[in-house]
This record gives sequence, C-alpha cells and structure tokens, in this order.
Amino acid sequence: MVTINPLDVFLWTFRRNETDVVNLYDSLSSLMQIATGGSMLNFGYWTDKIKEPISAQKNLCDFFGKLAELETANTVLDVGSGLSAPAIFWRNLYEKLNLYCVDINYNQLHFSGTEKNLEFINSTSTKLPFADNSLDRVLALESSQHFKPLEGFISESKRIMKKSGIFVLALPVICSKASIKKLGILKFTWSSEHYDVDLVKRLITSKGLTITDERLIGKHVYVPLADYYVNNRRFLKKSIRQKYPYFVEKILFNSILKMKKASEEQIIDYIILKCKA
Repeated sequence: MVTINPLDVFLWTFRRNETDVVNLYDSLSSLMQIATGGSMLNFGYWTDKIKEPISAQKNLCDFFGKLAELETANTVLDVGSGLSAPAIFWRNLYEKLNLYCVDINYNQLHFSGTEKNLEFINSTSTKLPFADNSLDRVLALESSQHFKPLEGFISESKRIMKKSGIFVLALPVICSKASIKKLGILKFTWSSEHYDVDLVKRLITSKGLTITDERLIGKHVYVPLADYYVNNRRFLKKSIRQKYPYFVEKILFNSILKMKKASEEQIIDYIILKCKA
C-alpha cells in the first residue's frame, strides 16, 4: 500500500516546484499505470475506433511523431520523458533515431534501464546539457505543463535546435477567455501549471519560433477518457484501492468528472504545437 498524506498532495499541487513534481510522480505514476494498464503517462488521443487507454496513448504518440516528422530526424530530445514509453515507441517505429530522454525525476529514468539508441539524462528542462544547434527535434509530450518557467524551456529548446530543426509540444491548456475560477476541483487536483493557450503561443513566438501547425484535440482527449473511467470504475476502483488509500480513488473520480465537464464547457483544451526557427 502506497502511503500518501493528503496534506503533502495539497502542497505538491499548490507549490508545483520541481521537487513537488518529482514527489507527485513518484507517488502517483503507478496510479496512472493501474488506470491505463501501461507505462505511458499521457491522456491519449481517442477516436471512434479506439475505446481503451493503451491504444489511445499509442495513437497520441503516433500522431505526435508524425507531426514532428520523426521519419526524417536523426537526433531527438524528449524532455520530461517520464518512464520513456513514448521514446521507446518512437525508436521502434523509426529505427534510425537516436533519442535522448531528459527528466528531472531520476527514479523514472532509472526505471527505464538500458535501451538501444536511447540515452537517459537527469536534468531540468530549463538548463539542457546540449550544445547550440545540435539536435534535429525537441519534443515535450504532455510534460511542459510542469516546466517553470515555460519560457526558459522554450529558449533552451530554440538554442539547442538546429536551424532546420522542429520543436513540438503537447499539453493541457486553459481555453482563451475562460475563467480559471471555473476549474473547480481541478484548481487543486490539476497538478501542473494552468497555462492559457494564448500565453503559450505568445511565449513561443516571443522566443523567435514560428508556429507552423496547431491542433486543438481536447474533444478527443478528456471526454472519452472520462467515459472510459466511468464505464470501468468498478474494476479500476478495486485495483486502485489495492495499492492506494480510499480517498485517492475518490478524488481521482471527482476530478475526472470535472475534467469532462470543463472540456464540454470549453474551459480546458489540449493543444499540440509544431514550431520551427
């Protein structure tokens, strides 16, 4: 049984510094793994033909990789790589890739172990240990919502990218003109920065990058994920409570319901941005 102090969870979510993010993922990553049955820590890209989380997560990675034009890349940096499942997916799909997985959480990098054409680097997102103009791609798949300051990560990405490079990020965002007050319980359980979509785009362009493709896919993320959890809650609740205290699943369930409502009311969305120098 994972021991979690509710006060700690509140402080991690309220402060959201790098140590808090590490503690949060150390404590709750296995919750995501139980709920999805895999090691990809993303919400997934759901379609009419995709009805379960692992396929949705792979679909998001596939879509993201194609948008990043990984088939023509050689050196690729995955920032906030987590358990490295997306990087392994891309490496298996594009065999010529040399991938660097960067994460501030050493425990998750250590979990990843040794993999062909993958190198694991324990580093913060705002001080990346790479030379100027050295990488073909810089990727942040559902991780940059944790980076503080976000503009520091964007500046570093531009610095280490080749002039012909591509920068792609995917993250949950607050919709333009939506009030953060309407997030309800998500203000406390959405354990990342609540970046406004227009702010993200302004930060990118202010650092000298051009947004060449923009996809808002929230309707393919939040509602179907929530529906899956609701429809399978009896089984998932039983599995989660074998490892976590009762209150964890209850908070998760209420947060998922609010996430669905916020998406339907166009308070939150999920954006994927492709950028070039």
